[in-house]
Amino acid sequence: MRFLLNILAQIVLAAIALVVIHFALSGVTLHLAGFFIALGVFTLAHAILRPVVMKLAERYAAPLTGGVGLVATLLALWIATLFKGGIVISGLQAWLLAPAIVWVITALGGWIVGKFVIDRRLEKRDLARKIAHSKK
Repeated sequence: MRFLLNILAQIVLAAIALVVIHFALSGVTLHLAGFFIALGVFTLAHAILRPVVMKLAERYAAPLTGGVGLVATLLALWIATLFKGGIVISGLQAWLLAPAIVWVITALGGWIVGKFVIDRRLEKRDLARKIAHSKK
């Protein structure tokens, strides 16, 4: 259950982050017709790349492991731009700021949602199950 809620939270947070960079950065264009393609590609690429980049960082550059999420976000955005009709990022400023903004939104949002929404919901569910079980 936690896994599914985390995936749902990451999809929602990625959608918010993509919309934010679209409106905040002049070098980012998010096409409405391809929004869901860009969202899906970004989310999937990020989910796959994050552990790969983490392993590489741990193996070859342990001090850089803190930047793993940022690197994975940059790579996931780049992959998402390869699919036409979704998201277009142009210019050095947009390429520097877009991954940082998306990373902050998804990382901070993921922590907040995980800690204050998912954990509390699952705790309430577990408590309700314990109460129901004790009444039997």
